[in-house]
Amino acid sequence: MLHEKLTESDVKKIQDEIEHRKLVIRKEALESVKEARAHGDLSENFEYKAAKQYKNKNESRIRYLEKMLKNAEIIEDHAGSDEVGLNKRVKVYIPEDEEEEEYKIVTSIRGSSINGYISIESPLGKALLGHKVGDMVYVQVNDSYGYEVEIRGISDSSDEDDRIRQF
Repeated sequence: MLHEKLTESDVKKIQDEIEHRKLVIRKEALESVKEARAHGDLSENFEYKAAKQYKNKNESRIRYLEKMLKNAEIIEDHAGSDEVGLNKRVKVYIPEDEEEEEYKIVTSIRGSSINGYISIESPLGKALLGHKVGDMVYVQVNDSYGYEVEIRGISDSSDEDDRIRQF
C-alpha cells in the first residue's frame, strides 16, 4: 500500500478540510437535496440530481481524505538552513535550456508543477533535497534521460495561502 508522505502541517490542513466538509458542506448538501426533493417528480428533477451529485462528491472527498490520513507517513524536514528542504524555495539554472526557474519543494499531496510546487517524490525534488547553493545536481528522469541543474538560491517560504491540492 502506498503511504502518502505528509508533514504535520499537511495533516492539520487535511483535518481542517474534513471538519469543514462534515460540519458545513454536508449540512448545505443535505439541505439542497431536501429542498430539491420537495419540488416533486424526482425522475425529471435536475436540481435533485445535481444536489445528490454534490452531496455524494463531498462524501467521497471525506472518505478519500480520511483514508489518506489513516495511511499517511508523517515526515519531518531535517535540512539545514542553507540546504534545499521541505517548504523552501529553490532557484535553479538549467544549462541545457539556458533558463532559470524557481520552485517550492513540497510533499506530494501539494505538488503542482504548474504553480511551481515540486514534490519531494519527483525526480527533480529528490535530486535537490539536501543540496546547497552552488551545487550542480544531476536529475535522473528515467533510465535513458537525465539533466543537470545548478542551485542558485535557497530561501524559506512563507506562503500562508498554500492549500492541499484538490482532486
